[in-house]
Amino acid sequence: MNIHEYQAKQLLKEYGAPVSDGRVVLRAEDAKTAAGELDGPLWVVKAQIHAGGRGKGSFKEESAGEKGGVRLTKSVEEAAEETRKMLGRTLVTHQTGPAGKQVNRVYIEDGSGIEKELYLALLVDRVSSRVSFVASTEGGMDIEEVAANTPEKIISFSVDPASGLSAFHGRRVAFALGLEGAQVKQCVQLIAKLYKMFVERDMEMLEINPLIVTDKGDLKCLDAKMGFDGNALYRQKDILALRDETEEDPKELAASKFDLNYIALDGEIGCMVNGAGLAMATMDIIKLYGAEPANFLDVGGGATTEKVTEAFKIITSDPNVKGILVNIFGGIMRCDVIAEGVVAAVKEVGLQVPLVVRLEGTNVEEGKKIINESGLAVIAADDLGDAAQKIVKEVKG
Repeated sequence: MNIHEYQAKQLLKEYGAPVSDGRVVLRAEDAKTAAGELDGPLWVVKAQIHAGGRGKGSFKEESAGEKGGVRLTKSVEEAAEETRKMLGRTLVTHQTGPAGKQVNRVYIEDGSGIEKELYLALLVDRVSSRVSFVASTEGGMDIEEVAANTPEKIISFSVDPASGLSAFHGRRVAFALGLEGAQVKQCVQLIAKLYKMFVERDMEMLEINPLIVTDKGDLKCLDAKMGFDGNALYRQKDILALRDETEEDPKELAASKFDLNYIALDGEIGCMVNGAGLAMATMDIIKLYGAEPANFLDVGGGATTEKVTEAFKIITSDPNVKGILVNIFGGIMRCDVIAEGVVAAVKEVGLQVPLVVRLEGTNVEEGKKIINESGLAVIAADDLGDAAQKIVKEVKG
């Protein structure tokens, strides 16, 4: 689960990390009051969406002179006007794709004098199963280009959970960032606070970009992105309360409410599979035969008829889906349960695209009988390769 920048800044503040003072605005009429509560003389107006690259993004139907989702203003009135221009409009960045995201919240914060822009992140390193730090002197909006073109400018190391974090780790980051004097001590303190927050709040990712050295020589977290482990949210009630469902794909949101593992993709063949490994293999073989999967969907080993029905509804709600492949290998999952769910869903929502079903394993004969006696226009397949070829042929003609 991700949260907005202004929410991340509040969390940083709770742990004692240095951030600018700011106010979130949900209605344009509140912008002037919010900006007036800040000192100035610079006010930074930031669109709040769950995507990076806001500064270099652009609004759809942008007026002359407007640029980006992050703007510097020099008066309360100007800050309020820029807020009004952003709210309710669609911001397109390299991370949103061409569809963009609607801006429903704007963050106004005090401007900062910037001497240096640095990069700092904490993440879960899946190779070492440890929390890792990533740091670079090349902070700012083009960190992706740094990673691609000059990876030697990025340093990374992990923390051994047995010995835990020490001041050494903070000094290592400070020296990698070229900090000196009092900044080294500030960095050691900041690293300790960020690590504590990362572990206590069950984070998956914490990115400070940029971490700046101000014109007064102090460190400050100028921007922040945070991602949290969805499996741990049951013990992070206050974090769960920060969830903004308007930022999530409606299909993925619906799937989460039925405990379905669903990720929307850009292809034309909808997939319903049991087991993550089999789902990945199904996506791969669809690509092998010349088409693209429209989703990843693992209904799990304990799916009920109701869950399968909802999964089918989610797939068919995607207008890009031109065909559906149901691929079930029944181990824990029973083929007859899948068949009942498919039949129930088709009868409820209708079937407007070709449907190929491959069943194998527990209660496979019962499952095939349910499908065959349903009267539905279902194409049966003998194995995974046969199923993939048949649905691609139906979709591609």
